[in-house]
Amino acid sequence: VPVFFSSRRYVAGGQCKSTAKLDGKVVIITGANTGIGKETARDLARRGEHPLVIAVVILACRDIAKGEAAANEICAETGNQQVIVKKMDLADTKSIREFAENVLAEEKELHILINNAGVMLCPYSKTADGFEMHLGVNHLGHFLLTFLLLERLKQSAPARIVNVSSLAHHGGRIRFHDLHGEKSYNRGLAYCHSKLANVLFTRELARRLQGKSLSGAGFTANSLHPGSVCSELVRHSVIMTWLWKVFSFFLKTPREGAQTSVYCAVAEELDSVTGQYFSDCQPAYVSPRGRDDETAKKLWSVSCELLGIQWD
Repeated sequence: VPVFFSSRRYVAGGQCKSTAKLDGKVVIITGANTGIGKETARDLARRGEHPLVIAVVILACRDIAKGEAAANEICAETGNQQVIVKKMDLADTKSIREFAENVLAEEKELHILINNAGVMLCPYSKTADGFEMHLGVNHLGHFLLTFLLLERLKQSAPARIVNVSSLAHHGGRIRFHDLHGEKSYNRGLAYCHSKLANVLFTRELARRLQGKSLSGAGFTANSLHPGSVCSELVRHSVIMTWLWKVFSFFLKTPREGAQTSVYCAVAEELDSVTGQYFSDCQPAYVSPRGRDDETAKKLWSVSCELLGIQWD
């Protein structure tokens, strides 16, 4: 039994020890109706000192019914009635723009943006705008969302942007000659490529943001690996779904997987830490490709081109 508990503790990984309160803060979490997004929302929703100044936690979800079910559960458990669901489909830039417009009209401040949603191992398909699905949802959708909300985040500083990447970024490369997998496609590698894009985006974003908050207060962007988590992310693969069930003991629960996201969002010691990559609530090793500043800059300009935006 002791061996069981100690190995389970090892699998669980790092825990966010911060007791930071988010009184009056406004948080957006994408893909928060299930898995680690939902658990991140649950944790942040209870970080209020007083019922009148609780955090506003916005769940940006494609499936409104699932989002409402998650929000009701979190409200009932935490007592925070400011858990709000808004529709957003990361596979459609029109939906992302409508979501951002809605948020900007309703929220005068925005302090934390957690780009958490993702797809994994999809059969070859394209988004509404013709982007390969992994690249479109995991990278370009969040790139556009961050761009649209950036000014509000700057005005509300101290503010944080948290991008959920993965250890899988080690297997990725940015294939500029075939970004949308039209020449060759492997769904495992497509996921890895998109997770590398998350790391490079975070790095370049942090470089551009330094000293850019309007108040001079901290304004940071960090990425993270949540761990191997037992979640719906593998739903597109029958084999992975089966393996996940068989080896669930060796996987993190969604609550355990959410710890590093929560840590990057609230830990006081990260107030001025930016452009870093974390795993198990501590800095982690980034692949050489994930540290390539030239690729990061090129990916930035190509992303702007694909999305038809100017982001200098």
